[in-house]
Amino acid sequence: MLRYLSKKYDYEGDDFMSFKELDIKPEYRSPSTDVVKDFYIPILKEAVLYKRAVGFFSSTAFAEATKGITGLIRNGGKIMLIASPRLQQEDINAIEKGYEERSKVVERVLMSSFIEPCDYFETERLNLLATLIADGKLDIKIALTESSNKIGMYHEKMGLFYDNQDNVLAFTGSMNETMTAFNINYETIDVFRSWTNEFEFEKVKAKENAFTALWNDFEPNVSVIDFPDVAKEKLMSYKKETINLDIDEDEFRHESKDINAPQIGPHIPVNVKLHDYQLEAIEQWNNMGFKGIFDMATGTGKTFTGLGAISRLFEHCDKKLAVVIVCPYQHLVEQWIEDILLFNMRPIVGYSASSQKDWKKRLKDAIFSFNLGVKEHFCFITTNATFSSDYVRQQIDSVKGNVVLMVDEAHNFGAQNLSATLNIRIPYRLALSATLERHGDQEGTDKLYNYFGEKCIEYTLERAIREGKLTPYRYYPVQVHLTENELKLYKDITKELAKYCTKDRYGKMKIGETGKMLLIKRARVVAAASEKITKLKQVIEPFVEDKHMLVYCGAASMSDPEYSEGNMDSFERRQIDVVSDLLGNQLGMRISKFTSEESAEERVRLKIEFQDADHIQALVAIRCLDEGVNIPSIKLAFILASSTNPKEYVQRRGRVLRKAKDKNFATIYDFITLPRPLEDVLSLSAEEIKVDISLVNREMVRMKDFAAIAENPSDTDSLINQIEEAYGLYKIGGDGDVI
Repeated sequence: MLRYLSKKYDYEGDDFMSFKELDIKPEYRSPSTDVVKDFYIPILKEAVLYKRAVGFFSSTAFAEATKGITGLIRNGGKIMLIASPRLQQEDINAIEKGYEERSKVVERVLMSSFIEPCDYFETERLNLLATLIADGKLDIKIALTESSNKIGMYHEKMGLFYDNQDNVLAFTGSMNETMTAFNINYETIDVFRSWTNEFEFEKVKAKENAFTALWNDFEPNVSVIDFPDVAKEKLMSYKKETINLDIDEDEFRHESKDINAPQIGPHIPVNVKLHDYQLEAIEQWNNMGFKGIFDMATGTGKTFTGLGAISRLFEHCDKKLAVVIVCPYQHLVEQWIEDILLFNMRPIVGYSASSQKDWKKRLKDAIFSFNLGVKEHFCFITTNATFSSDYVRQQIDSVKGNVVLMVDEAHNFGAQNLSATLNIRIPYRLALSATLERHGDQEGTDKLYNYFGEKCIEYTLERAIREGKLTPYRYYPVQVHLTENELKLYKDITKELAKYCTKDRYGKMKIGETGKMLLIKRARVVAAASEKITKLKQVIEPFVEDKHMLVYCGAASMSDPEYSEGNMDSFERRQIDVVSDLLGNQLGMRISKFTSEESAEERVRLKIEFQDADHIQALVAIRCLDEGVNIPSIKLAFILASSTNPKEYVQRRGRVLRKAKDKNFATIYDFITLPRPLEDVLSLSAEEIKVDISLVNREMVRMKDFAAIAENPSDTDSLINQIEEAYGLYKIGGDGDVI
């Protein structure tokens, strides 16, 4: 006879079933098993106590953790949760070195972990949690590891359920309570039952003893503290007058095949209202035979417009449609997933590091079922690189029937290697881009139009600002010059570059592959101009106490001026490292890099902490912010480097203009690189001026573009006039012959 592990708990419900009467498996694997519907909901419906070590604290994780608990609430049950704050190394250092009290660090980190609910169900779940806290039915504690004065994060994943007959069920494993884990990732949990055999009983007992030790702060090397009052107050801000105890059933019906609920397939959510211009774009796409281009400024809702268009096509095709979505990078795929789920699709996520380890099998099976008519819809999202792989191209080519290809940042597909992957057998096509025209590549641009069709909408930055969809901005050009050595290198490269330039029969300049490499090399000289660091220090010093700042760096290396001036050996460091040293060490600002070196999870954390701003004042970024990354709270930007390609600086400007709470306007400081001080131009020869003009033209085009729709164009007019006056008869924006 097995011993019972728990005491009796009071309960208000009746007609209980024992855990013994449930079909409880020893193991659950998602997504082949629906863990929420098959495990959490039926067990919690009969439970009177739920103990859970939930992993890292975040409001969204807690919202997910409440799935199924309405049954327990009806039983008068109670919940005990242990979580860990998501500490960064600087937080740990602050505690260990006594810079800041542990409690203050924990409070700060927890507050940065709150994310506003994104839909009705998350809102109701947070309301439910707040109500349970207020009623004394939910207790939360925070755990940290401590060993030899070293601080760490407690991240054990386990849980315990108790029914009213003293049966106890324990589970442990890789499952995190997040929407991604429940719906997308390949996750496993192991389950142990106190009533089956001695082995499982001992497992349950061990888990219960471990949780009890943690809860009472008896566990060696782990410190458990009460949930901070300030975080509790924040959670309580989500409390409403009433709670919906049918939330689990409502959500189940929403996701099920109930005749009154939308089936799995593209569907505009009831809480999403598209703007008139988005609906017009969708209507035009429809009229053009579901082929076309959405040319929309960054931040004006391309993603929702695209998914809304797919929803329209789904209805047109009698709800029989295969959807293929392609994004440039892995982090953009992950960013799209939340919106795809919102639009009632469950995507197959395919790329090398996908959490769906079996995505190739899923894709193959989905296509097989779709071709047989067994499955009427599937959605596959992937990266440019994976889409162009032989496996994916063969699979997509085998799809029969209605298929739509939607490409985000579609300008990339004008490149020769990617344009070859555009399958002409796909009948429905949609390109999304804020910068479709490829700079200096008319052939690539033509390929895009030939495949996707004409523009269904052209929604410009100017219109978006005028109609209140983007934030107005003030623009300040910052004049910098090349040093003597940098100018010499620039001239030498230009001289070499001339050898690889010819003109076609129409008189248009053509540059060979070697010439293109020299152009890149020359552009890096301009991007890494050392005076930019000196000027950045001058310009940013008045803002050292401000927040929501972004500094865009080039990818090039540069000589560190601090060491050069000290007569030490000059050494090369990436511009982003020099800037980070200036801001973080010399000016004492709270900064973080935002580059491709940070993991997807790390970038999510950085965005949250940047938005909160108590932890991070400024992000120092390079190219990975250019396409698709959404950080609307940016108010002040310093652009140290931009290529001659309008795509780059248009996207960078767009990043700064997204709407956000308490953001009435944005400010942009753009570092304009000139070959030399303007007063030196008078002494130049005609040949030297010709070399100068090639750089001056490129910077002037960008400067005029930015100033044209800024709130303060007069602040740029003065510099433009000075430049045009200095170069006299040499026409700024010349005939295109200079290189």
